[in-house]
Amino acid sequence: MDVALMPADHSMVGLFLQADIIVKSVMVFLVLASVACWAVILDKALRYARARRAANALAVSLQGDGVILGGHDDDGIISDILAAGTRAWRDEDASESRFERRTRIERAMRTAMIDELKRLEKGLTLLATIGSTAPFIGLFGTVWGIMNSFTAIAASKDTSLAVVAPGIAEALFATAIGLVAAIPAVMAYNKLSGSLSAIAHRLNVCIGELGDRMARGRATHAAGHGLAGLREAH
Repeated sequence: MDVALMPADHSMVGLFLQADIIVKSVMVFLVLASVACWAVILDKALRYARARRAANALAVSLQGDGVILGGHDDDGIISDILAAGTRAWRDEDASESRFERRTRIERAMRTAMIDELKRLEKGLTLLATIGSTAPFIGLFGTVWGIMNSFTAIAASKDTSLAVVAPGIAEALFATAIGLVAAIPAVMAYNKLSGSLSAIAHRLNVCIGELGDRMARGRATHAAGHGLAGLREAH
């Protein structure tokens, strides 16, 4: 059968193979961006889940007589916060008031918390970038493809649907890939940002309680990676 009479391949692979080199480059870039997006989403989902469990465990422990750490702090966020609090608590100044001591201890723990949250936040910028730019990159591929299609149509002087449709479909495929990359990125960014804010709020509450206890002299001993126990001093 004559190649010219063979039906065009309208599958996704076929649309990619038939596209212009510029459109192909756009499609490949968007697919790679989508893969990177999902890698960040899965990594952050796991890390945030561990950090949320650690923060919740600390909050529950503070409702009792002491702080017990174990198996909930894989990322070290609680350990670093408690270690910073321990160092500030040990650096006692007899001339300072209890309020000043509490403020100093809380400031040290919040500084450690901010450092850890910034570490957890890495990668969200990529999601925001992909979510905001992928549709426009896909649109660029579409516009370029449509321009080439119209040029080819003008050269062939054939405006039948069978000639026009394949080129338009190839061009629109780039926008579709852009949306496939952007939509999960935007949704994940909003969800993960909310989770990080919730973790920060829970930790801030815990730091306030810890600072109050430590300023009152409730800390009984500190070692290793943080406070091993906090209970009422008698």
